[in-house]
Amino acid sequence: MTPGTPVTKTYIELLKSFPPRPVTSKEKLLATQEVIDSLIDKGELTSDERDYLNVLGTLIYEYEQKHHSITDIHGIELLEALITEFGLRQQDLIPIFKTESIVSEVLSRQHKLTVNHIRKLAEFFHISPAAFFES
Repeated sequence: MTPGTPVTKTYIELLKSFPPRPVTSKEKLLATQEVIDSLIDKGELTSDERDYLNVLGTLIYEYEQKHHSITDIHGIELLEALITEFGLRQQDLIPIFKTESIVSEVLSRQHKLTVNHIRKLAEFFHISPAAFFES
């Protein structure tokens, strides 16, 4: 939620259904991830659901920073990891890249990600576009 944004009944209902708490164990991690997955599987999210998803994602991020040393990945390597994580196929990314051949060229590193690709990928995977850039 952004500061000054009124709390709606829908957001309160999300909070009641699974109150966000710091993730302190593997069990809490799995429970939080399950809620995140159910939201992502839903497809188009309301602004309340996106805000709630962001809160839960932050809690998981904080847990992973403390408990798991994860090497930063970016660009095409990140895209490959996301494809695997979400069980996608190249054809699932056609709305982003326009053709399956461009998807294939990007994944084989014959074609670079454009700013437009990165913007659409960030929206598709609900992550920051900055994740695709090397820090």
